[in-house]
Amino acid sequence: MTMTLLQAWQSAKTRLEAVGLVGPVIDARLLVEAAADATRADIVTDPHRPLTPEQESRLSDYVSRRERREPVSHILGRKGFWKVMLAVNADVLTPRPETEVIVDYVLKQFPEQMAFNILDLGVGSGAIILSILAERPAAKGLATDISDEALAVARENAANLGLASRVAFARGDWTAGLADESFDVIVSNPPYIASDVIETLDPEVKHFDPRLALDGGPDGLDAYRALAPEIMRVLKPGGLFAVEIGYDQKDAVEALFNAAAASDVWTIKDLSTHDRVVVGVKNPLETRK
Repeated sequence: MTMTLLQAWQSAKTRLEAVGLVGPVIDARLLVEAAADATRADIVTDPHRPLTPEQESRLSDYVSRRERREPVSHILGRKGFWKVMLAVNADVLTPRPETEVIVDYVLKQFPEQMAFNILDLGVGSGAIILSILAERPAAKGLATDISDEALAVARENAANLGLASRVAFARGDWTAGLADESFDVIVSNPPYIASDVIETLDPEVKHFDPRLALDGGPDGLDAYRALAPEIMRVLKPGGLFAVEIGYDQKDAVEALFNAAAASDVWTIKDLSTHDRVVVGVKNPLETRK
């Protein structure tokens, strides 16, 4: 008996519910759409459309992978972020909605036609810098990452979004080799989870996100200790920075940036009202003693 789109969705949802997954309705719909080459509208307007045997087999495979807690983004090889669609795989952190706080903040600081240059440290899939460049046609950027595999994903995303001519990619450890006072804005979503906490995370994160993108050292703050003085070094006077943090790291990270002579340091909350992004500026009027 052939399965219809509606039956496929209900069956996938039931299987995902049975293993205790949170949000099975949306996951099931996304997997059905991908397996059956259908859109959300198709499921609503043509619910009795039959799946081909190949589509049924593909869906069963997708649902089995999700039952084993593989993220939907890995199964489909893509993830929506801000207003762009990104290719993702096991070599990069799957972009999270809370990281959009950085994009929102930066876009509000720069009018649409303004030219500026942006640095993204630990670029991963390219989510942050590419979302910003996509909406700021006069801006240019540089993105660094320690992982060649991550850079390959980010380059693919830049090309797919028509942004390859406005962003350069470099393999390197944070700001190594970059000149003083070179950037108008610096963004980063560094690894910030304490090493011994990683084992307590959801399987989707613990088993499928790259450890390099998660592990922030014994207290989760290793990256910020390195980044705070370096960000202030390569930021132009009057330039601004925005870095993502863990929900309980506001005071520690603000203190590191204040110690590195940043000005107007404060923290933006995400939609879940967790402290999420520390921002600040390099004071253009500061005189060296």
